[in-house]
Amino acid sequence: MTIGPHRPVQGVGETQGPSTALGMTGLRVFGAGTPEAGQRRSDERNLAGDSWNMNNLSDMRQKRLLTVALVLAALPLAPVRAQEGSDAAEVRTLEMKIADWYKNRQIQTFASLLDDDFVITFEDGSTYGKTGYLSYSASSSTSVESVEISEMKVRMHGDTAIVIGVYHEKGTDSRQAYDYHDRFTDVWMKKGGKWRLIAAHYAVPTK
Repeated sequence: MTIGPHRPVQGVGETQGPSTALGMTGLRVFGAGTPEAGQRRSDERNLAGDSWNMNNLSDMRQKRLLTVALVLAALPLAPVRAQEGSDAAEVRTLEMKIADWYKNRQIQTFASLLDDDFVITFEDGSTYGKTGYLSYSASSSTSVESVEISEMKVRMHGDTAIVIGVYHEKGTDSRQAYDYHDRFTDVWMKKGGKWRLIAAHYAVPTK
């Protein structure tokens, strides 16, 4: 009778104590050191590495696309700049030809380069259209000894060219010697594929 009441207690201590301890230990081991946990951490690292690689590849693709876009955008500029350089050289040549034709009194030759709406303004403020200027230039009382153009610059604006420079002319007019020193501005425009002089202005530089 005295032993009876202690058996359930001893039984509980013998069966539950060691079982509970083993159960908790088993739980801790499964959570930290089992093969399943190691595989999960490895998978997580692989996923993180794949994500970094994808982001890195995406950045590289974006940089390559940006580089290609910049190159393609710059391509049309090369022919345009080449054309502007060619046009400027042509206008510069025409300026020198007109000066030479004017000096040698080849009026009708340089008249072909004047636009029908051509207008010129002289140092005293007087203006002439194409017909009036050709008549003035063809005057038999004028003898041109020399014509010089220096410091010439050509600025292109599409089919329009602005020319500035220094003009020096020596000669006689009605047997009176003259020596002109001017600054000039000429405006050229390309019409029908040909350059035409549409305006000219001469002014005496202040000293």
